[in-house]
Amino acid sequence: MTESKLRVIVLGAGIVGVASAWFLRARGCEVTVVDRQAGAARETSFANGGQISVCYAEPWANPAAPLKIARWMARADAPLLFRPRLDWRQWDWCLRFLRECTDARLRANVRDIVTLASYSRATLQALRTELAIDYDHLERGILRFFTDRAVMEAVAPGAALMREFGVERRVLDAAGAVAIEPALASIAHRIVGADYTAADESGDVHRFTAALAERARAAGVDFVFDQEVTRLVARDGRIAAAELLGRDGRHSALGGDAFVVALASQSPALLRPLGIHAPIIAAKGYSATFPVVDAARAPQVSLIDDAHKLVFSRFGDRLRVAGTVELGSEQPRALDDVRCETLRRRSAELFAGACDWSQPAFWTGLRPATPSNVPLIGRSRVANLWLNCGHGTLGWTTGAGSGALLADLLTGRAPAIDFRPPMGRR
Repeated sequence: MTESKLRVIVLGAGIVGVASAWFLRARGCEVTVVDRQAGAARETSFANGGQISVCYAEPWANPAAPLKIARWMARADAPLLFRPRLDWRQWDWCLRFLRECTDARLRANVRDIVTLASYSRATLQALRTELAIDYDHLERGILRFFTDRAVMEAVAPGAALMREFGVERRVLDAAGAVAIEPALASIAHRIVGADYTAADESGDVHRFTAALAERARAAGVDFVFDQEVTRLVARDGRIAAAELLGRDGRHSALGGDAFVVALASQSPALLRPLGIHAPIIAAKGYSATFPVVDAARAPQVSLIDDAHKLVFSRFGDRLRVAGTVELGSEQPRALDDVRCETLRRRSAELFAGACDWSQPAFWTGLRPATPSNVPLIGRSRVANLWLNCGHGTLGWTTGAGSGALLADLLTGRAPAIDFRPPMGRR
């Protein structure tokens, strides 16, 4: 452990911010975490799909993506829906996304994501053992099944590329898929194939993050909740303080030696006045959580329904289903009835009788996506301002490792993995 007495202000109390705070404290820093909510993991880290999916951590940008997205634009229930807006930042992001849709860029992005995700999974496992955190985690792997042969054939090149970077997905037929997850037996006649990775996991990110925040508090990390970060105050080429606005309408300022921006999709707006352009778009996603009424009919293995781009994870007596991506929503936190019904209908179709489908807990959140799906982790152009944002749909998969990596970089330690500096790839 270093003897650094740096006072670090971490902005954001999701999985990425709390993990950053934990590891910064472990490296000897004095750490304060700020969040506008009343507790940790109340926004993007609240109700996601629950998968630690190293083996399925493929970027959205690939050579086939532009045509696929164009075909989906006319469907209100499309897995990925793009809503064009008169906003130059949206179009800048789209142009950057298109530049990532080449074979060469895909290969580089897969390499970076798999490296970070693998490290993060190992980091999460070590934290779980060290701190004895219970978060309904299951170590039963992830099973992806296909009900459309054309879709299965289309993803084969991506799977082959993942294998080049050490990610193995075991190919199965319908019988093999049902042997791993018996809850799929009722639709076995429709399954045309599957693949499975035993090393991947699932668990409730909200429960884990909230528990890690409590452990961090006990270790000396300060948490300041119900305070929104309105701006970063710069003086002499450095950040002097974070300006905060409380729920009582009063402003205050919090000074520090270093500042970490881990505010997910809120990060670009905070960085923009400093002349820092973070290419992050808010990708709206949905989830539904259902009470399990027949445990034998509900899945235990975390699943990916590739035809509908949905994921399923079992959290004790709850079943979480999540998916869909909406870019450019005019109502970023409002529920869309069509998308909510898609989650409920498909879940009931696959696992009839498993849950009380009339009692859904719907949620929508904004996932901070970069064009490459590779997050921005490292020092910004401002000397004492650090970024840990842009994790997209992989915040749970890469969050623990991102926190450890950021802490190493900020405190001058050699990082455990080779990860390119973020601003260099913009």
